[in-house]
Amino acid sequence: MLRFLILRVLSAIPILAVLSVVTFLIIHAQPGDYGDYLASMMVNRGGASIEAANAAAEAYRVAHGLKDPLIIQYFRWVWGIFTRLDFGDSLLYNKPVSQIIAQRLPATIMLALTCHLLATGIGITLGIVAATRQYSWVDTLFGAIAFLGMTIPRFLVALIIIYILAFRLNVQEIGSFFSAKYGGAPWSIDKFLDLLKHIWPVIFIATFGGLAYNMRVMRANLLDVLNLQYVETAKAKGLSNAAVVMRHAVPNALHPIVAYQGVSLPYMLTGEIEVAVVFGLATVGPSIVASMAVGDVWVTATLVLVLAVTLIVGNIISDLLLAWLDPRIRVGGSA
Repeated sequence: MLRFLILRVLSAIPILAVLSVVTFLIIHAQPGDYGDYLASMMVNRGGASIEAANAAAEAYRVAHGLKDPLIIQYFRWVWGIFTRLDFGDSLLYNKPVSQIIAQRLPATIMLALTCHLLATGIGITLGIVAATRQYSWVDTLFGAIAFLGMTIPRFLVALIIIYILAFRLNVQEIGSFFSAKYGGAPWSIDKFLDLLKHIWPVIFIATFGGLAYNMRVMRANLLDVLNLQYVETAKAKGLSNAAVVMRHAVPNALHPIVAYQGVSLPYMLTGEIEVAVVFGLATVGPSIVASMAVGDVWVTATLVLVLAVTLIVGNIISDLLLAWLDPRIRVGGSA
């Protein structure tokens, strides 16, 4: 297992290199850069002439290396990451990208992991209940929930919740993690409850979309397993229905769910990003959108690279969980 883990980590290095190159090229493929944003701001808000704004933008590009060839900019960025853990300086926020990551990534991961665990646990549980009560009203109800969770856009649900909270329930301080009185206060039970009061819509929306897929997959897999011969044999030996389902059928039906976990965590990250943008929370989502809108390439490239790392780590974890769940699975493909 240790050898497998080392090989997977080593194989992830060239994948990350390719992803970083592709990401960098895609980001630079869009027309314009941060210099154009500065020129536009100088004209529209500062009252500068077009000639003065363009000259200032050109000077900014030269000073920050935006006029250098793309290959020079890319290797300068990568060299800074490997030698100094320096991801560059944000052009929009005027501070190192590492500070933005340190400020926003922990909250993003916290939300994504919470949604991921809830979506997996609830989805698997509802899938088991639906499969063991096939064609009942419970199965129909859960199927409707799964359909809604997979088809309704998350941003639409977020907008509906914001409308209800702001215009129907008159809830204040939407778009922050804490109320004003808890902003700089030390952690306490009251502060934690205040945090839950502010972030429950994000958790609810992201979890709702994630559990729908888990529930559908678990139901379909469990129904297939329950029709296999060894399950009928276990029943014939006198085992209770609960023992047959939980001890024999469910572990084998979990394999596709566990394999899916490799991509579900990045999916939860992007789902959290989508909802956080609507609510304006200080997470990775608004930073990605804002940086892409103004051409802040170092923030965009770094955050997209973080999502790629999350995908690779998630796949490694899912492989390890599969090997732990099923003793027949061996590293190298032998059984």
